[in-house]
Amino acid sequence: MVQYHDEEWGVPSHDERHLFEMLVLEGAQAGLSWSTILRKREGYRRAFEGFDVDRVARFTPARIERMLQDPGIVRNRAKVESAVSNAEATLAVREEVGGLDALLWPFVDGRPLRVLRHSLDDVPSETEESRAMSRELRRRGFRFVGPTICYAFMQATGMVDDHLPSCFRSGFDSRRTSD
Repeated sequence: MVQYHDEEWGVPSHDERHLFEMLVLEGAQAGLSWSTILRKREGYRRAFEGFDVDRVARFTPARIERMLQDPGIVRNRAKVESAVSNAEATLAVREEVGGLDALLWPFVDGRPLRVLRHSLDDVPSETEESRAMSRELRRRGFRFVGPTICYAFMQATGMVDDHLPSCFRSGFDSRRTSD
């Protein structure tokens, strides 16, 4: 968890493969702890072919059945099937607007949102931006993309900087005492 926080969480990402990976992982995390998903991350990378969207979109029902036997991932049919359908939706997004980066980053005007948080209690579980992102993704056929999942995705991919000012990763000067 510390390494993930220190090296990845909150780093702005514009790479489609990474954005797709985080959508899948955040959706898989629903109802579970993030530490469970991080422990299974390599299993997910193996099972989902390195999160290659083109390959995942071609997964067959037989392939999904085999994946549901893999202890390296969360073996929830709805979550696995949603990852495959989300890959198909990602291909449609790529064709229409250029990819996930072009679709998702405009929800934060193309740059990380920085809101000064004084404690973890100040961090919301969803925002108007995550609700809007959720609505758009659902409209496009994505699944397991509710507002809370979208907000966690936004945090993970650096669309939102929710590091506390005392954190070395924060975009805020830790010496600040007010907004």
